[in-house]
Amino acid sequence: MQFFQQNRPLNTQNVADALQKYNLKKTAVQKALDSLADNGKIAFKEYGKQKIYIARQDQFEIPNSEELNQMKEENAKLQEQINEQKRGVSELEGEIRTLQSNLTLEDMRAKLGKLKVEIDEMENKLAKLRGGVTLVKPEERKAIEDLYINAISHWRKRKRMFKDIWDTITENLPKDLKEFKEELGLEYDEDCDLNLQSFCDLMPQSKKRGRGQ
Repeated sequence: MQFFQQNRPLNTQNVADALQKYNLKKTAVQKALDSLADNGKIAFKEYGKQKIYIARQDQFEIPNSEELNQMKEENAKLQEQINEQKRGVSELEGEIRTLQSNLTLEDMRAKLGKLKVEIDEMENKLAKLRGGVTLVKPEERKAIEDLYINAISHWRKRKRMFKDIWDTITENLPKDLKEFKEELGLEYDEDCDLNLQSFCDLMPQSKKRGRGQ
């Protein structure tokens, strides 16, 4: 019982909680405690309506100072042994993690096979390029260039339309234009790190227009 194992004061609820796994009700625990107290097995003190029970201290052997010092020394030795075991466990766990992070022979073979396949694919592509093989058909290239040119053209037109409308609205506006733009939530291309001319420079040479056009 906790009285003798822990030697500390307990009330009925403490004991009932400790014996909960035995399905003992609090009333049964109370009767058992009162019976032990009546038979002199345990002692109790009353604090208002509550009883506090404690093991009788005269049944315990109280160690003298020499015995206490010896117990402290033994406790220190045991603690050191525990610390050594913890260090040993930590080292073993480190070794296990290191071993687990290393590839097994089977894993290395599988990875080597995968790398060989990738190298063969790259060498085939390189051989085609060296042999002058056209990887993109002329008609596919032209279709992509036309789409790109069309997108740039729409971008340029919308940029010009916005500038014309913005200049008309703000021509006689007394407000600060930067603050007005922020109020409207407008963003220029430059605010998004975009530049029309840099995309125009990517167009085919024959399709390029001069700056500002």
